[in-house]
Amino acid sequence: MSTVVAIPLGVVLLAFTWTSVLFTLVLPRAQWGPGRLSVSVNRAIRATLMASSRLTKSYERKDAILALVGPIAVLAQLALWLALFGAAFVVMLVPYAHSFGRATSQVGAAMFTLGLARSASRTNDTIVIFAAASGFVVIALQIAYLPSLYAAFNRREALITMLVSRAGEPSWGPEILIRHQLVGIGDALPDFYASWEQWAAEFSESHSSYPVLLLFRSPDPWSSWVLALLSVLDAAAMQLALNPTTTPSQARLCLRMGYTALRRVSDALGWDFDADPLPDGPLHLSAQEFGSAVALLRESGYEIERDSDAAWPHFRGWRVNYEDLAYRWADRILAPPAPWSGTRTRLNRQDVVPVRPPHRSPDNQPTYRRPEFPPDAEL
Repeated sequence: MSTVVAIPLGVVLLAFTWTSVLFTLVLPRAQWGPGRLSVSVNRAIRATLMASSRLTKSYERKDAILALVGPIAVLAQLALWLALFGAAFVVMLVPYAHSFGRATSQVGAAMFTLGLARSASRTNDTIVIFAAASGFVVIALQIAYLPSLYAAFNRREALITMLVSRAGEPSWGPEILIRHQLVGIGDALPDFYASWEQWAAEFSESHSSYPVLLLFRSPDPWSSWVLALLSVLDAAAMQLALNPTTTPSQARLCLRMGYTALRRVSDALGWDFDADPLPDGPLHLSAQEFGSAVALLRESGYEIERDSDAAWPHFRGWRVNYEDLAYRWADRILAPPAPWSGTRTRLNRQDVVPVRPPHRSPDNQPTYRRPEFPPDAEL
């Protein structure tokens, strides 16, 4: 290969790789162009481990396999970048080393040991020095990238962990309102919605800038970021539909930020969706399912201004903004099969209802009720 061909080809490959690195690790915004190389890596790793998870029936085992997707994707990105850098410098070095094997050896020594394979050619030395610098810089950037990645993950999971006592596992929107009513803490809902509005804003920024975070699963197999967000949005939508005059304004703000966050992370991955659905657009959730949840709210003593029939059009008008994307994400990452979260194409059992712990007091000591599904339930 002549230098006329080798140098331009190597420079183009080098520019492409550096652009991908900068867009993924340095530039805090949705990725496009060469930056989508990392998105392709994420999809390939997810598809591979998703296929492997089909070999087991237990949801906990499936979750344990899929928990590896995020960390492996991060390492695979680094490996791919190093391979592309190596390929670019090898292509440029072949005309001077007069051997593909010798060029590969020199670039490998430079990139991974900071050694310098010298020759009589000044151009040869220049290429090897740039190879050593590129390998060092990309590894350093990846090391600096990990703390930011895990800091965003920890911020996301803190509020999800707190949600367990309010929404159950797996989380469900009506359960939030029921539990607040049963223990008499309805006055905490305004702050609750405000916290989740802030959570949605941070989630939108971090997960659209670093899409690999979407593949990092919660430590608890029955928790998930998409179920947590969906349950909070459903609780806010139900409260607004049933009690329009007494619902705190924070519920409306939380809803708006919540479905905006879903749209931003979906748009960052190039998904197609309706950005302005009509209030009477189609829903997967039925009016009968909504009416059953309203009946449960009534049984808990929750006071409502509208009956289920009158509230349904209002709830539908809110849910149409986020249902489709939430269902697609829940199926894509194989979230726990919670009620009102769509079907899982890779699971047999659907709609595992959260079990409410018994409410014990000196005046009321009910018999303990075992969970409806074993910890290692086959789904």
